[in-house]
Amino acid sequence: MALYENQNLKIYNSLTGEKELFTPITPGYVGMYVCGPTVYSNVHLGNCRTFISFDLVFRYLKHLGYKVRYVRNITDAGHLENDAETGEDRIAKKARLMEIEPMEVVQKYTVDFHDTLKKFNNLPPSIEPTATGHIIEQIEIIKTLIDKGFAYEANGSVYFDVLKYNQAHHYGILSKRKLEDLIANTRELDGQSDKKNPQDFALWKKAEPQHIMRWPSPWRTGFPGWHLECTAMSTKYLGDTFDIHGGGMDLKFPHHECEIAQGHATTGKAPVHYWMHANMLTLNGKKMAKSTGNNILPTEIFSGNNHVLSKAYAPSVARFFMLQATYGSVLDFSDEALMAAEKGFLKLMDAIALLPKLETKNTSSLDINAWKQSCYDAMNDDFNSPILIAKLFEAVKYINAIANNKASITETDKATLKETLHNFTFDVLGLEATEALNDNSKDRKRLENTVALLIELRNKARLDRDYAMSDKIRDALSDMDIQLKDAREGTTFSL
Repeated sequence: MALYENQNLKIYNSLTGEKELFTPITPGYVGMYVCGPTVYSNVHLGNCRTFISFDLVFRYLKHLGYKVRYVRNITDAGHLENDAETGEDRIAKKARLMEIEPMEVVQKYTVDFHDTLKKFNNLPPSIEPTATGHIIEQIEIIKTLIDKGFAYEANGSVYFDVLKYNQAHHYGILSKRKLEDLIANTRELDGQSDKKNPQDFALWKKAEPQHIMRWPSPWRTGFPGWHLECTAMSTKYLGDTFDIHGGGMDLKFPHHECEIAQGHATTGKAPVHYWMHANMLTLNGKKMAKSTGNNILPTEIFSGNNHVLSKAYAPSVARFFMLQATYGSVLDFSDEALMAAEKGFLKLMDAIALLPKLETKNTSSLDINAWKQSCYDAMNDDFNSPILIAKLFEAVKYINAIANNKASITETDKATLKETLHNFTFDVLGLEATEALNDNSKDRKRLENTVALLIELRNKARLDRDYAMSDKIRDALSDMDIQLKDAREGTTFSL
């Protein structure tokens, strides 16, 4: 029996604004699509948080026994983001500045994206399609929308007719906006645009002579609109209707709203059952922005080469920090917060390393099975990783209590505790045990050598029957949260 059959997972659905019991379209199978990066620069930390959030979702669904097809696209096609009527697409602009081909830009920053997420220990998606690899599919969807009367060609470009769609459907259903309000807050067309209405969005744009990235089409040589690629790739690999669509909160409108309209108009079906949105990451209480200098790249965190943090932090520490907040909440990134996360991370790793060494007894002073289910209850509550982490630290406290002879555990419960800690710490949260320890090896080596020296002095004091000095060393270390444990094999310590 698969784990998911005994667990009631609830997901906050952005479409309905409520937590709903997760019921996949096909029992035992999950289709999930997440909007990937536009590869024109190094992946920024806010994007990493989004992808770490959905890596958590992917990992937990797999842990529950679902067969998951996780699709995350790469936007490598030249388009004008936010449906701008004029301007230069970001990939072509970067190519011009660097004096290289657009696809060299794409390759450079796709490699950076993969390398960075690998450092964060993200699992790769099941399929990672590219926009340029699906131009034919996008053109076919446009043809269908024109045939159904939901799109129109104008001067070589093609636009989605939002007013026509809204006659039978609700444009704004995801973002909770009304078309009437959007119309009221939109300026009139200046006569320069080919659109019928300001709310209409581009499905295909004709390419001006200077536009580098272009493809032939039934209308005019050009390039696809920003929103169309996700509809083409999600439906190709997951079907007309699939289970979960994720992305950053900033994509809810207009990108995801337009996806819903395109998909519904093309197939006659609502494209997604559960919409999930990860919230933003701030830095020292302010919005991250390159223009203000309030910005930091993931590689700068790992190297310590930045003006924001006092030291380097391992990727697993940064990941652990991000998972200490729910994916839907704003999270502030700061040196103090990372320092606290590092201490907690090391404490968790120390406890996991200590667990196999614990002596077992005939009884357990903690109901391990109830604690184990509380870990599942946390994740079943819309992937509540901070509550899960709190439960893991209940286990840390219990392990340290056993080590200090203040609690007990049976052999069976010890095995269950070890397996559960491993499953949730490494498989679900995606943390790595050795990375932070290696990055902090110098500090930890100094600590180990210092404590070893004090243990040696304490042992000599005990041999000399100087119990006052022996107790003084033990108590002083205890005041610094360093616990000594005496056993037949010798004296060990834990933080």
